[in-house]
Amino acid sequence: DCFLVHMPCNLAFFGINKAEKIMDAYEYEQWFLAGHSLGGAMAAEYADKNSDRLDGLIFLAAYSTKDLAKTGLNILSIYGSEDKVLNMEKMQHSRLLMPDSYQEYCIVGGNHAGYGDYGAQKGDGTASITAQIQRQITVEKILKMIKRNVTVNLDCER
Repeated sequence: DCFLVHMPCNLAFFGINKAEKIMDAYEYEQWFLAGHSLGGAMAAEYADKNSDRLDGLIFLAAYSTKDLAKTGLNILSIYGSEDKVLNMEKMQHSRLLMPDSYQEYCIVGGNHAGYGDYGAQKGDGTASITAQIQRQITVEKILKMIKRNVTVNLDCER
């Protein structure tokens, strides 16, 4: 299951703990939290204080300002080669804050806005692939990461 959480004013800053309501309502054994851009940074804020409740963290064109090295989380970072919004200098610095399990993937031709369906973003680069292809690659990378780290069979029928 995948939950897309609406954030107040469309800003994750105002809803950092919204994952808790969902996690409390369902009895899954494992949880992977993801966020795009500011949502990824706020997901890292939540993970820093609640790593015992999570199994993984996924950054989409995002980075952490929190030291997550000792959290034991599986962390995946995905960004586009044409992303001109993501501060690459800060992202490079954040690699020092990641655990050994950290993995990173650059989508060649992808940009910042290609993860969503909100249109062009001011200051972003021009993607050379469609947003649909960018999202497809993103889903494939996330599922691969989760399958590597999940303790149940994700291929079974319900």
